[in-house]
Amino acid sequence: MTKVITYGTYDLLHYGHIRLLERAKELGDYLIVGVTADDFDKTRGKINVQQSLMERIEAVRATGLADEIIVEEYEGQKIDDIQRYGVDIFTVGSDWKGKFDYLNAYCKVVYLDRTEGVSSSEIRAEKRKIFIGTIGNKGLCDKFIKEVSYVNGVEYKECDEEYLGVDAVYIATLPEKHYSDVKRALEKGKHVICESPIAMNTIQCKELIEYAENNSLILVDGIKTAYSTAYSRLLVLAKSGHIGEILSIDSVCTSNRVTGITDLKNEQNSICAWGPTALLPIFQLAGVEYNDMQIVTKLFDKKANFDAFTKISFEYDKMVATAKVAKAAKSEGELIITGTKGYIYVPAPWWKTEYFEIRYENQNENKKYFYQLDGEGIRYEIVAFARAVENKKRGYYLKDDISLNIATVIERFSKRKYKELS
Repeated sequence: MTKVITYGTYDLLHYGHIRLLERAKELGDYLIVGVTADDFDKTRGKINVQQSLMERIEAVRATGLADEIIVEEYEGQKIDDIQRYGVDIFTVGSDWKGKFDYLNAYCKVVYLDRTEGVSSSEIRAEKRKIFIGTIGNKGLCDKFIKEVSYVNGVEYKECDEEYLGVDAVYIATLPEKHYSDVKRALEKGKHVICESPIAMNTIQCKELIEYAENNSLILVDGIKTAYSTAYSRLLVLAKSGHIGEILSIDSVCTSNRVTGITDLKNEQNSICAWGPTALLPIFQLAGVEYNDMQIVTKLFDKKANFDAFTKISFEYDKMVATAKVAKAAKSEGELIITGTKGYIYVPAPWWKTEYFEIRYENQNENKKYFYQLDGEGIRYEIVAFARAVENKKRGYYLKDDISLNIATVIERFSKRKYKELS
């Protein structure tokens, strides 16, 4: 039996894709089709935003031409796949001619002429772009604008606080302004990505979420870590029982950046700057139905309620969790998820991780996981946002109850409901 393998994005599957698959099928007896993962598609220049990975897999499956479908997730996987599946022929479109000649050392390489006059890029170009503006912190906005350039279907357009001429806005103002800035954007019919927290208290956060939903607008809580591949994978592994029953979650996010600063009016305190990120894995793994929450803080400026360091502890029925955040103290920024069979270790800075481990009592059973991260997760956040706007439906990355509970924790701190270290 002759095995053939080919790869592609297969975004907005069209006649050209089908013809290539038909011709690939004719080369042998068994056709394996590799569909590129969203985050790996950057090798083609930009991230495709029109269809999710599962939608593209289902489109390929519906052709009936693939005997087996796999996902391409990392550089060098083609060699691994050829050897793993005993492939005889590798084939791809002629626009890649010469690019994969190195695979001749492992199997026969065949370049197929593409169908003229049709491409996913042309189809995407016919769709209306989403124009997005930014307001707020220049450093954060500049990062966001840079990452927009990697995403198909989204284009940056300068705007002011009235949000004229854009479909959506990225808000990176101080947390105290988030509620008014987001509300104004929503009332003007704009979709919104807002740096977390969306609002400084639960009532205002709920109001904004409900307004967006009632007016068919997308409001995204901007925690970029939630969209990174490595983080998403470790959530799946933790929930699927690889470390047994989860007993404890310890999340640390620190930066020693405000020591010596006397004017704090343009600075976020520790719990606003780091709290949403540190709380993310706790609420996504343990949930938001905790029995008790305690906050202990060391204040940097008592009058401004600016914390140098804060520890937030949660007690659940079956587990405990702690989040430690700081802007005037330093610790190892790691994430540890403790289970009855083993634990997941994510090294510092865990919120930007490309790598994590599952560790067991028997070290020979330990497993390491590697996933490339580009743009700190911001471009993947933009991809998810663009899909949500196009489909008029929020994604699964961050649920509303997490945004609401982040606001609840910050509200409690703002009302000084904490124990203060002397």
